[in-house]
Amino acid sequence: MNENGNAPGAPRRSTAAVITMAAIAALVGFAAVYGTLGRPDNTSVPETSAAAPEKGAPETRRRVPGLPAFVFKTAPETLADVAFVDGTGAERKLSDFRGKIVLLNLWATWCAPCREEMPSLDRLQQELGSDTFEVVALAVDRTGPDAARKFLDSIGVKQLALYSDTTTRTGSQLKAIGMPTTILIDAEGREIGRLPGPAEWDSEDAKRLIRETIETAAASN
Repeated sequence: MNENGNAPGAPRRSTAAVITMAAIAALVGFAAVYGTLGRPDNTSVPETSAAAPEKGAPETRRRVPGLPAFVFKTAPETLADVAFVDGTGAERKLSDFRGKIVLLNLWATWCAPCREEMPSLDRLQQELGSDTFEVVALAVDRTGPDAARKFLDSIGVKQLALYSDTTTRTGSQLKAIGMPTTILIDAEGREIGRLPGPAEWDSEDAKRLIRETIETAAASN
């Protein structure tokens, strides 16, 4: 062995090479999670792991086939009555949607996974939207309604109404841990469950989840 701990004839690793390799590995890891957790300075969503459950939140291991990241609450849970504006600039609140099942999608114009999943939410609204169910896609983004509308127009979204929160407080009020986050809400405005990250919301498994929720609500009335 030589004084650097290398066997005779073995190639020597310089400190600079080791540091370079570590930096490359860190960048690769960051890129893998940025789509869900990364954010610019225009949003207040906390930067925590998308795989981590909400601290102290009651959950169950029941899973939806095809939507493995969707986590049910053991019982419907009260949500903050967050405020935002619609496409006309009128003030709205989450409580305005009571009486119908809501799939609330929190998204932002800077979020690449949001761009990928939004068309599936648009198709879900087209197929199942009614007076008993609505997809509410809420832009939690300081860039404002005009930028949100350009985003939706650029990907051909036609069925989703425009909702925007330029304060970005909605993310923290609803304990979202990244963008996108989608919350299934019952007719009384309570959370049934949520899915952090993107999903194919017009898949058969997703539509089955929504239909079952609508049917359960109808049966209880």
